[in-house]
Order: sequence, then C-alpha cells, then structure tokens
Amino acid sequence: MSKRRRYFKRPEQAVTAICLELETTGFNYQKWGAQQHCKQGDWLVNNNGDVYTVDAETFSQTYQQVSEGKFVKVTPVWAEQTDRDGSIKTKEGESHYKAGDYLVFNNEDGSDGYCVSADKFLSMYQTDKP
Repeated sequence: MSKRRRYFKRPEQAVTAICLELETTGFNYQKWGAQQHCKQGDWLVNNNGDVYTVDAETFSQTYQQVSEGKFVKVTPVWAEQTDRDGSIKTKEGESHYKAGDYLVFNNEDGSDGYCVSADKFLSMYQTDKP
C-alpha cells in the first residue's frame, strides 16, 4: 500500500441525505460485495446515484447541511491507494475492494474506514482544502 494522505471533499460534491428517524431495528442490504446493516438514526445517502447508509455519529461529525436535504462532507479524510484486492470492516459491515481502489478513513488514526473506486475517489476528493 502507498502512504496515506489527507484529502478534502470537493465543495460541489453535495449529497442528498435523510435521517432514518423511524422506530426500527434497522435493515440489511447488499452493497460493496457483502451484507451491510443500517441502524435507527443512520442516514440514507444518495451520492450522485450511489445509494448507501452512513452511521449516525459519523454523519453528524463529518457532514454539514447546505440546503434542505443537501449535505457536504466538511472534514478531511485520510486515504491510500491499494495495491491488491481485499476487504475492510466498516461500521455498516464489510466492503470489498480491487487493486487500485482507495481505502478512505474519516479519522487520521485509520479508523472509521471504507473503500472507493479510484475513478470515483479522484472525482470526489482533492488534496488541497477548498
């Protein structure tokens, strides 16, 4: 793996999101090659057609509302490009990645991670602060 670097979400990369403020035990869904689990209070996110859930605590710590139902990730992430296929444990389950994809972490210590394809990552993130 290459060295982990700090990146910032491009400001034009807003997502549409809604908090699952329902009385529910959550639900399971298939995404990223494995089963994911959403809990009450998590967020259902539409990221330019890519739909998934984000843990409630992570969402509140990393996203800021810019208009009704629209949010932008305002905290940096730390990411590294992979050199082999693999998987990563996430707050929602497990995600599988291919060589060349990025492992992205919400925390500098490498916690709260997920994977993103190289093309998608490079279109969403930049090394300079917006």
